[in-house]
Amino acid sequence: MTLEESIALIKTCAKEMDARYGKTVFDEWAIVSLAENKARVLSYTGPRNDDFLKNFASDIGELRKELHDMSYGTGDFAFERHGVGTGFEAFLVMGFGIYLICNNTTESMDIIAKNPSWLEAQVPFAALSDKIRQNPVKISWGDTQMVNKPK
Repeated sequence: MTLEESIALIKTCAKEMDARYGKTVFDEWAIVSLAENKARVLSYTGPRNDDFLKNFASDIGELRKELHDMSYGTGDFAFERHGVGTGFEAFLVMGFGIYLICNNTTESMDIIAKNPSWLEAQVPFAALSDKIRQNPVKISWGDTQMVNKPK
């Protein structure tokens, strides 16, 4: 799958999650490449476009060890229940060295998960995971050169 195709799937997933949850689940969605131990933002939607990459190392927090866990394959994901503020709540492996980072900059995953609607909101996320697993994201060198600003 191309980067553009994955962005369209993510936008659909976000809308469906928010509709099922009753409000915004994740206000920050970013596709990042961590190839060669360098973080490159390939796509970003959220409230802090200029600060996302600058604060990436500190915001990854407890998910850092999960990102380096080689047992995660394409389509696999992890949640950090105690991420607070700009600390990332989740990631989804989209392809080799490519991750979707999901975050709610105002609520922790623990608070989100306490809402009974959270179970239903996970359905579109799991569907996105399955689609990515079946067709991983592949990027060209040109894709890693730019940061896409929200439209």
